[in-house]
Amino acid sequence: MRCNHVFLLAMTLGLAGFTGFGKAATPAPTNPQTDLERTSVTRHAITLHGRRIAYQATAGTLLIRDAANQPQAQVFYIAYTRPDAPAGQRPVTFLYNGGPGAASFWLAMGSIGPERVLTASPQATGPAPYKLIDNPQSLLDKSDLVFIDAVGTGYSRPLGKATGKDFWGVDQDVSAFARAITRYVTLNHRWNSPKFLFGESYGTTRSAALADALQEGGMSLNGVVLMSSILNYAIRMPGYDEIYVGYLPSYAATAWYHHKLAQPPADLPTYLAEVRRWAAGPYAAALAQGQNLPTAEFDRIARQLAAYTGLSVDFVKRANLRIDLSRFRKELLRDEGHTVGRFDSRFEGIDEDDAGESPDYDASDTAISGAFTSAFQQYLGEQLKYSRPEPYVTGSSDAIRQWDWRHRAAGSRRPLQTAYVAGDLAHAIRTHPGLRVLSLNGYYDMATPFFITEYDLAHMNLAPSLRDNVQFRYYPSGHMIYLNTEVLPRLKQDLSQFYDLAAPSASHKD
Repeated sequence: MRCNHVFLLAMTLGLAGFTGFGKAATPAPTNPQTDLERTSVTRHAITLHGRRIAYQATAGTLLIRDAANQPQAQVFYIAYTRPDAPAGQRPVTFLYNGGPGAASFWLAMGSIGPERVLTASPQATGPAPYKLIDNPQSLLDKSDLVFIDAVGTGYSRPLGKATGKDFWGVDQDVSAFARAITRYVTLNHRWNSPKFLFGESYGTTRSAALADALQEGGMSLNGVVLMSSILNYAIRMPGYDEIYVGYLPSYAATAWYHHKLAQPPADLPTYLAEVRRWAAGPYAAALAQGQNLPTAEFDRIARQLAAYTGLSVDFVKRANLRIDLSRFRKELLRDEGHTVGRFDSRFEGIDEDDAGESPDYDASDTAISGAFTSAFQQYLGEQLKYSRPEPYVTGSSDAIRQWDWRHRAAGSRRPLQTAYVAGDLAHAIRTHPGLRVLSLNGYYDMATPFFITEYDLAHMNLAPSLRDNVQFRYYPSGHMIYLNTEVLPRLKQDLSQFYDLAAPSASHKD
């Protein structure tokens, strides 16, 4: 999870006592390098598509250095690798969540790793005990998987004179991840492996800039997977109407899901194509006129906007045709005494009262956070045999509060004042035309709406010969697409096809 939001969980639980290589810790001579890059290696097996696959799980830290070659941070990671496969030919994928300031256990415990936690999506998951199962939709048959925690999250920590601020910024974060990935590739002799980046939420912001940075540094990539993207934070600046246009198809999908449309269509994708056309056409043109919009046109637009959103015409008019997300989440099910989630609008919450302007909380957040946090903590110590005396930080509120949003984009003469990274991704594709991008989108994602992602990726100004490098897939899910277990087989199929396309020489190799 998560995007320009962080799961700011109050608990940052810790496990006492470090265990190395699956055995009880024993005293050893001090070596600054090896002590900072200790690992716990355990062996496991999983059955995927009827085939038993042995794999190795490595939990540990990577040491990254500053420009003066001094240790600057420990970066925590969990790697799942196939010891029976040729490392130099087998793909390796680097995965991370976003926030900024979120650890990557969401992806590790819910998506394509070898284990996943069971949740009751789209209802709230009950209290412990929680159940971990082998993930039949793991991507381990296609690629080794390396989950990385950003500095300040998980067990990733600054070292020496470094502080969080040295890593908490768009460009600072990209630099740290580039060094950590380079370190992993070098330590594990993976320079000749096909390489992929897989980011969720702010992780897609990271991936777009990171892909260009890695390739500029000599590490070519085969593919970038963007799950629930945000590539341009400027669209959220006040005074602009693009955000209302971008959210409308997600509002329409949510109204359809909750049976709030007067004439519900049978097919959601076809219906959303219609909503997209109206949003980018008549609706955008009306908003562009601002207060000069004629009254008759105002009334006509209000009626159609109400029809698409499931809200009343009166409410739409009082909102001046501009429906803020928090208002929509509160208003759509107000007559039922419920609210809808932000990360996933399939989830419903119950507020203290029904008179407020915005929901008291995000039901799609609270519904699953306890299950993911508890299951991961148990898995880390019990199965991966890894623990530390300090707490594992699931989400850093300091990181998001202190984040430096400035970004020196590819080809720019001066830093942008907010993160816009679609241009970096475009530059990465132009300079390395073999790079392919897969955009994964949930219809019910209200944090990073799919129509805004489409807009950003359509404005990369790619030449016609490069436009097929970018593909889109859509799912009846929210921000964390994998919470809807019914779509996991299709997600796995889409990813497998993408990997076969981006790394064809490795697609049939063990």
